[in-house]
Amino acid sequence: MDINGLPLHPLVVHAAVVLIPIAAVLAGLYAAVPRWRWATRWPMAGAALAALGSVLVAYFSGRDFVKERFPDERSTVIQLHEERAEVLLWLTIIFVAVVLLAAWGLGGPSALASGRGARGKHAPLIEWSLVAMLAIFAVSLILMTIQTGEAGARSIWG
Repeated sequence: MDINGLPLHPLVVHAAVVLIPIAAVLAGLYAAVPRWRWATRWPMAGAALAALGSVLVAYFSGRDFVKERFPDERSTVIQLHEERAEVLLWLTIIFVAVVLLAAWGLGGPSALASGRGARGKHAPLIEWSLVAMLAIFAVSLILMTIQTGEAGARSIWG
């Protein structure tokens, strides 16, 4: 897949590299600062879904890119990049599921004087579990993005 003669994969990976940390930081804020949940709920969910979309496009365009450029043999560096990309894809899918659960399940106050938009609290076990999962998956997603990008850069630049 090309855009104006340029391979799609090197172009769209930059979207994933930007959107994943944004979604992860928003998830971290949503988890750590309950009074900001009213303001970060939907941006977090939107950024997570956009990150998933960019990862899906990067993953499938990367598969096509490898088939076009390296039809016979792949180096171990490219194989490492492919393996990490698959882990990143599944990690992003799970992250989006956790984000959507947290957006629905975590309570918090409203910034409106009327109190409209406030979310009721759930059992502490549910709240703390969602907070912990958001934090764990946000950090894991950033680390896997760095590792996947580094493996991809090493496969091209050595």
